Amino acid sequence: MRAHFRPSAVAVRTVPHPMLSVAPTEIERTDASESPVEVPEPDVPWVTVVHNDPVNLMSYVTYVFQSYFGYPKDKAHQLMMDVHHKGRAIVSSGSREEMERDVQAMHGFGLWATLQQDR
Repeated sequence: MRAHFRPSAVAVRTVPHPMLSVAPTEIERTDASESPVEVPEPDVPWVTVVHNDPVNLMSYVTYVFQSYFGYPKDKAHQLMMDVHHKGRAIVSSGSREEMERDVQAMHGFGLWATLQQDR
């Protein structure tokens, strides 16, 4: 029969991991006037810009503006004409996340679109 060793007390020794560090208990804050960090303007909206391309028919671009954005036919047609004659048109405005979604949707329809901050 084997005897099982059962220690009455186990000593646990913690060894710090070389990749971990201990967080400071006090945080030193600097005066905001000392820091030259630029703060983005949250009130400035972002816009989705659709650019002219030699591939898509004007009727298709009008259809995309109507179906995706829900624009009436006249507004969709006017935006399409701006794309055709001016080379680009702003088709939506909002937060950056919303405009990123709209740009991706336009790419999904095969249109060339970008987003930019409206000034």
